[in-house]
Amino acid sequence: MKLDILVFAAHPDDAELTCSGTILHHIHLGYKVGIIDLTKGELGSRGTAQTRAEESAVATKIMGIHHRENLGLPDGFLQNIPEYQLKLVEKIRQFQPQIILANALQDRHTDHAKGAILAKEASFLSGLKKIETYQNNVLQEAFRPQSVYHYIQDIHLKPDFVVDISAYWHKRVEAIKAFKTQFFTGETLENEPVTPISTPQFMHFLEGRAREMGRMIGVEFGEGFNVNRPLGIGSLFQIH
Repeated sequence: MKLDILVFAAHPDDAELTCSGTILHHIHLGYKVGIIDLTKGELGSRGTAQTRAEESAVATKIMGIHHRENLGLPDGFLQNIPEYQLKLVEKIRQFQPQIILANALQDRHTDHAKGAILAKEASFLSGLKKIETYQNNVLQEAFRPQSVYHYIQDIHLKPDFVVDISAYWHKRVEAIKAFKTQFFTGETLENEPVTPISTPQFMHFLEGRAREMGRMIGVEFGEGFNVNRPLGIGSLFQIH
């Protein structure tokens, strides 16, 4: 399957928290979108790798994702090393997306910035034909995505562009709340500790962030992204 947009996420739920509105919008426009979670989130204070996988499947169905898988890299110990780079290169060459969405370049969780650089560099390396990778024992063709964009996560970063997600806000919240062991859904889970992201206040933060991003472009809700190079446009009238 060829994808138009491929989202790399250090943990299951990173994509839902940061760019699920953008994903929903582009699926509505007819584009094919996939998510590759780099780790299983096994070091999370709440839930387990198994519950995260189950919740991820629910969120995937809610969003209508065309393909999702987990690479099973070590949670908390992501590194920008050849072994991990090649795993991402194989997936980029397999799905040949025009656009890569990746973790924030700076954030509270160390895996996020590491995942960002890992995806960025793998996207470049994927275009080098002398790097050989195989799928089902068949040599893959070199392929380089057109663009890599980084979604903004916990730390406030000034966005380089913002996507209007106003029409998808409620579906976005539904996808986030699919991770019921991680976030506040109105239910009390026994034997699970309270964490900074499991409180009602965190859900208010997510709404406030989306409203702030939306206000920047004159809409109700938005999602912000950072770029590695200037954006090219065909006309000044394409900007709003």
